[in-house]
This record gives sequence, structure tokens and C-alpha cells, in this order.
Amino acid sequence: MANVEKSFQSFRTLIVVASITFPILIIFYLTHQNSIFDIFQGIQNNTTNICDSVASAKNNTFEDEKNDEKLFGGLLVSSFNESSCVSRFRSYLYRKASPFKPSEYLIYKLRNYENLHRNCGPYTKSYNETMKDGANFSKSGVDSKCKYLVWTAIEGLGNRMISLVSTFLYAIFTDRVLLVRFDNDMMDLFCEPFPDSSWLLPKNSTYWNDLRQFKTWESMFVNNKGNDPLTALFLDLMNNNVRVTNRFHCDQNQVLLQNIPILILRSNEYFAPSLYLTYSFRQDFNKMFPDKDTTFHLLGRYLFHPSNVVWEHIQNVYEAHLAKENERIGLQIRIYNTRQTPEETIINETISCLQQNMLLPKFNMQNSSSPPLEKNTSKVVLVVSLYSKYGERLKSIYESNTSLSREVIKVYQPSHEEHQNSGDNMHNIKAWSEIYLLGLCDALVTSPTSTFGYVAHSLGGMKPLVLQSISGKSIPKVPCQRLKYMEPCFHDPPNYDCMANATVDFTSIFHNIRRCEDQSRGMKIINT
Repeated sequence: MANVEKSFQSFRTLIVVASITFPILIIFYLTHQNSIFDIFQGIQNNTTNICDSVASAKNNTFEDEKNDEKLFGGLLVSSFNESSCVSRFRSYLYRKASPFKPSEYLIYKLRNYENLHRNCGPYTKSYNETMKDGANFSKSGVDSKCKYLVWTAIEGLGNRMISLVSTFLYAIFTDRVLLVRFDNDMMDLFCEPFPDSSWLLPKNSTYWNDLRQFKTWESMFVNNKGNDPLTALFLDLMNNNVRVTNRFHCDQNQVLLQNIPILILRSNEYFAPSLYLTYSFRQDFNKMFPDKDTTFHLLGRYLFHPSNVVWEHIQNVYEAHLAKENERIGLQIRIYNTRQTPEETIINETISCLQQNMLLPKFNMQNSSSPPLEKNTSKVVLVVSLYSKYGERLKSIYESNTSLSREVIKVYQPSHEEHQNSGDNMHNIKAWSEIYLLGLCDALVTSPTSTFGYVAHSLGGMKPLVLQSISGKSIPKVPCQRLKYMEPCFHDPPNYDCMANATVDFTSIFHNIRRCEDQSRGMKIINT
């Protein structure tokens, strides 16, 4: 009985407490309901904002990476009109991302050069004053803040492109504005490389005239000993002009050249290594290219963007013949003497190289009717040659015989001009398209000493397999070798020591200079 009374007492106390506190809670809720809602809403909004921020950060990171790849790590600028040069903004969709990034100092030098070109380029006040006075090249003492380097084309497109990159590097080192003499055979190949200005030498310029009317290196350094001031000089750096090329790198000669407002330069060589030999340029060279093996790769990707005409052709070929295959193998065959080496020997050497390096499988000539497997891989060989017989022969071999690996092997050759015609615009458009397409391949085999091949593999950032030079019918046991270095070869380098006034082997002096793998007398810049 006592327990019942005690329980009833507790229950009554609870009722009293509840009757007092419940109205208070009701009043508090009605008074602060908006604040409580705001607290929960704030928590929800903060959670949503965090999620949105994370998503936005991911999107921004993706866009930053895409823009970085599109502009090649700051090598290129975004101020161009995309419609004027589609390849500048779309090439990253076709090329593999380059592992070679430009140095901050190279980017700095390029931006400085762009400002110089903008201020001194064609039709600016400085250009009009200097080029007008310079036209009277017998007049001395032309005072100009802008100096010019006029490049002129010679030989095939490969030679032109390697010499043009070298000339551009020389222009950067010497604070000169690069202008190019593009005749009709070079029109519609490249986009303008510099923002807000043109690199084309105006057609009304005196410097389109016959080069023989200008003073030459010999007339300045040999006959006049550099005493007569000049406003313009023709600098002939062709490989056979040894008297000039052997002394071009000398610092004392560069000092004299620096005083001439206008230089007209012609070369068929990749003479960038000569600039490395020049003491006054070497410090800048090292800072611009800590990775020496990327000199042409970076400058070439900066300068050479296919025009819209060429880009359309590249896209059409790539989408129709290369895009759908699992692997793309580029094969460039350049024959200098068709009578010296039989066609069959060249084909056999090429196939031996491809098979030894596991690029193509061996074929089963005993069972040519076996169908390929349903889910096997496919490879396409892009053959680039002046002659149709090499592509046709390779195609007939792999189409009439099943590969032992049961892979599907396709062969495609875009063109065959049968002879080099460097003065023809359409020939050069095809050549530039095919150079670019070779650089889009997963693997590359090229011919020795070919400047065409140099440009393709250097722009593509590859170290290709290079076929051995052969004559007669014998095929070497090692039909090809992989290049150790990406840079093009300087076929006919200088061997003159300016200070010692003696012949010298520069590869024994500079640890960044080596002999070329495909040209024993040539040299190239390397990493150590």
C-alpha cells in the first residue's frame, strides 16, 4: 500500500512539472522557429556548397590541365583567333601529351620576342624607316632600334624547316625580328606564329630582290676586314660554303654582325649547334633549354602550326585511315640513289627492321587463307615515300599472307609524287601533311640523314628507328638502330677553333656535343 502511494506521488509530480515546462517550450519554439530553421538550412547549404566547391575544383583542375596541354605548358599564347588557325587549338586532341615541357626562361624569352616582333614587325614605323633606309644598302650609319633577320628558302621542305628553326633561335639570341621570304610554293603551309603581327616579308620589300646584289660575308670579313659599315648583308650558310660556315660561330665575327641592321640568311642545315659553340650565346642556350635534346621539339612546336588548308587534309587522312586502328606505325623511306640499291633489298631491310623490333609480326606464307581472329588487334603502317612501289609492295605482302600473330595489318600511303618538286605548292602541302601525320604515330621508322624524317620525329617528340645505309643487295644483320637523341643532325658542322686558329673536333671539347648516329661527320646537341 505504501508503494502504491509512493508511485502515485511521483506521477503527480511529473504531471505538475510537465504542465509548467510544456507551455514554456511552446512559447520558445514559436518565438525562435525561424532561427532553428535557419540553422538547419545553413547546415544543408554549407554541405551543398562544399559539394559544389569540390565539383567546381575538379572541373577547374580539368580545364586547367586541358588549357595547359592546349597551350603546351605556356609555350603558346591564347590571344590568337581560333578560326584563323584551327590546328593551334586542336592539335592536342591528336598528339600525345609531350613529356617535354618548356622552361620558364624559354617562355620568358618567347614573350619578349613577341613584343619585339609586335613593335618592329612589317608596316610598323620602325620597320618602314629601317627597311626603307636599308634598301639603299650602300648607305652607312643607319640608326635603328629594330634589327632584322630575313630568312630565305632553299631545297626541300625538311631542309627549310630545320634551317628556319635555327634562324629563329639566332633571331632570339641577337634581338632581331625574323621575317620569312615565302614564295608561292610556301604559301598556305603554316599559320602565323607571332601574335598581332606577321612574319611574312612584304612583297614590296627590296629584300625580295636577287640576293647577289647584296654584300656578302666574304666582302665584309675577307676583302674589307669588316671596316666598312653596312646596312645589309647576305649571310650564306649553305653546307658547301665552308669558308663562312666554319667561322660563323666565332664571337668576334658575331660582334661585327651585330652592328648590321639587316641580315639576309640562307641555309639548308640545322645549324643550331653552331649557336651553342658561340660563347656569347651559350649561357642563354643553357637557360632556355636545360634539356638540350628538346631544342627543335619546343621551337618547332612553337613555330609550325598547319594552316587550315593543311589541317583539313591531316584530319581527313587521320580519321579515315589511322584513328580506328590499335597501333599506328610510321614508315618514311627516302632513297637518294634508286639505281644503287634494288627495290627488293630496301623492302627486305624495312620488313626485317619492323619485325626485329616487334613492330610488325612475321607472316605465314604457308597458310594465307586463315581468317584473322574476331577480337585481335589491328595495326596500320603509314608509308611516306616519293615512290608508290614501297607502299604497294608492303601492302601486297601483308594482305596476301596471314600474320603469325593473326593481327590485322593495314598499309596506307597518302601520296607518291615519284620525284621531289620543292618549288610546287601542292607538293609542299602534301609533304607538310605527311610530316605531321608521321609525328602522330605510335612508332616511327625513318631513313638515314633525311631532314624530312628529322622534322617528323622531332616534332612528334620521338626517338625513331633509323634504317642503315645500304648499297647493293646485302642487308645488314642489324637493319636499323634507335636514335639515342631526339635532335636533328647538323650534317656539315664547323671544325675551326676561333681562338686557336686551328682545326678541332668539337665533340672532344663539349660534353653536350656528339657525332650523329646516321652521319659520322655530323654533330648534334645532346643531354648528359
